[in-house]
Formats: sequence, C-alpha cells, structure tokens
Amino acid sequence: MTVSAARPLLYLDVDGPLIPFGAGPYPQGDDANPLLARVDPTLGPRLAALECELVWATTWMEEANECLAPRLGLPPLPVVEWPEPSDEGGRRGLSRVHWKTPALVGHAAGRPFVWVDDEITAADRAWVAAHHPGRALLHRVDPGRGLTDADLEALRAWLLTE
Repeated sequence: MTVSAARPLLYLDVDGPLIPFGAGPYPQGDDANPLLARVDPTLGPRLAALECELVWATTWMEEANECLAPRLGLPPLPVVEWPEPSDEGGRRGLSRVHWKTPALVGHAAGRPFVWVDDEITAADRAWVAAHHPGRALLHRVDPGRGLTDADLEALRAWLLTE
C-alpha cells in the first residue's frame, strides 16, 4: 500500500499498546490467539478519528490487517517492512536504540510522524532528533494498561500543533 504525502503518519505497535499485558480482567479468548480478546474494539474508531495516516509498526506485519484491523473496525493499513535481523546486527552505535527506530525514520522519509510503542526510550528520541528532519513524537504506552484516553489525547494534541 502507498502512503499519502498529506497527513502525518502514526506508527502503531500491537503488543503493549493494543494488547495490554496487565492484570486484567480480560474477556475469555475464543480465537487461535487468546490475547486478541484483550483488544479494545472502541480504540479503532478513536484512532481513525485522529488527523493522521495509521500505519502498522509491529512484528505482526500483515497479520495485523487480518486479525486486528477487523476487530478494531479499521480498513487494512499500510505495514512497515522491517529489515532482516542480519541487517540490524551489522549496525554500529545503535546498541541502545530500538531496532525499529532507524526503519521508521527511513519509512517516514522526512514526513511528520508519531510512533506509539511500549519500548521507546530516551535513546530512541535522541536518535530520531538527530536523524529525522521533520516533527516526530515518540509516545511510550504503559504495556500494563495499553492505549488509554490520556494517550489518545496526547496524540490528538500533538497532531493538532504545527
């Protein structure tokens, strides 16, 4: 799928932000993947209402469109293609930077973007600030709670600023 040039990108991870790993309680799963019962279907319309283009940034890859998009009421979304592990292993000086960070900056190609993940650190923020010419918000979600109202409001506020 192609990415339009008009709106900022919102890179969305699955495990942690959409599938929380907290104490629950969670509904009983009835699928091949019982963790899918943890997905809050009300997040889909709320994400879709943001002024951005949603993009999967997850190791679920195209499976996110097969399993998660329908649960969230979202259309199929573009998917970031990750580098081969051997490509990442050859990078020097990135030991503290998340392996997704350089790939997302490359994918954004200068466009403003938000990255929603539960593994973002200060090292990732510093790397993006040094290597991405556009605006960027790296928003860490608490994996025990998943994406919350406060998280969505922070994303909305950033997307509405110039």
